[in-house]
Amino acid sequence: MNLFAPDAVDELVCSARRCRNEPAWGLLWNNPKLHTAERRKVWLACEDHREHLTQYLDVRGFLRDTVPVDALERTGPAAEPS
Repeated sequence: MNLFAPDAVDELVCSARRCRNEPAWGLLWNNPKLHTAERRKVWLACEDHREHLTQYLDVRGFLRDTVPVDALERTGPAAEPS
């Protein structure tokens, strides 16, 4: 059992404002004032926005890890085998 399992993702779209690109990265984060220590929320980042979103989370002390989007658990219809 992974103690720091990230939240599952539904729609694979970059989390940057007004960006609809397909993400390549999952930025795992948590706000220690709001979330338990083992909680890992996920922002998705395309190649163009990875650095910006990483810096945003890192400067606030929220960034915990960065993983390829393929390593993230999926939810919804796209997660079911065809």
